[in-house]
Amino acid sequence: MSHVIRYRVTGMDCPSCAAKIEKAVRSAGVDEVTISTATQILALDLGLDDARLPAVERAIGEAGYHLDRIAAATGDRIGDVAPHTTAAYRRALWIVIVLNVGYGVIEMVGGFLTGSQALKADALDFLGDGLITFLGVLAIGWSLLWRARSALVQGVFLAVLGLGVTGNTLWRVFSQQPIEAGLMGVLAFIALAVNISAALVLIPHRAGDSNVRAVWLFSRNDAIGNAAVVVAAGMVAVTGSGWPDLIVAFAIAGLFLHSAWVIIRDARRDIADARRH
Repeated sequence: MSHVIRYRVTGMDCPSCAAKIEKAVRSAGVDEVTISTATQILALDLGLDDARLPAVERAIGEAGYHLDRIAAATGDRIGDVAPHTTAAYRRALWIVIVLNVGYGVIEMVGGFLTGSQALKADALDFLGDGLITFLGVLAIGWSLLWRARSALVQGVFLAVLGLGVTGNTLWRVFSQQPIEAGLMGVLAFIALAVNISAALVLIPHRAGDSNVRAVWLFSRNDAIGNAAVVVAAGMVAVTGSGWPDLIVAFAIAGLFLHSAWVIIRDARRDIADARRH
């Protein structure tokens, strides 16, 4: 007999996060698992064996994520207000949105001014993080169908941006225009500072050690991208070649396009599921 338990997941913002959560669930002995990066919802089919839930929740917490169980009576809505949906936390999220989207736009402009494709690709990461957080704020209390529709629009928009940067990078392979390595490095260092600032804003509002760890995991991952751009800027300055910039740009844009594709895939599946029910 099917018995589906659903959770809202806090801290999941990319396909690699979803993969880690699914691995944690399976390590707790549950194989029937569905997780959506589009709506941040985890569904477990436990049959009649709810005894495995504590092990699942513990495994996901140890992986660095926070769960809020969705009450069956509310369908796909959360009945009780969780700590991360308080007014103070919403304000913190809005600060993060402004930091990510605002600097994403600045870094994109900087990418055009310096001729750096890596900066443009890194700007996509900022814009993507900001838009995902924005969707999370708006979607609190929304139905699954509307969250999925919003995620689909977001995924398409991000994919278009990613394709634009990829296409422009391919064009730069043949044109090899000069790059302002100094300004490129400065903007990448500022990007690192923005990522750390966003983490500091969120930490006081995270419920539990696992969520504090999650914030730093995401900041670390973003910082790796920033560091790659800094390294690329140094190599461009030393070698006088634009290839380091192009290689980093392809790597970041490729990862970004993969994330956009997963969001679109999950959103379409969630829309189909919501319409069936």
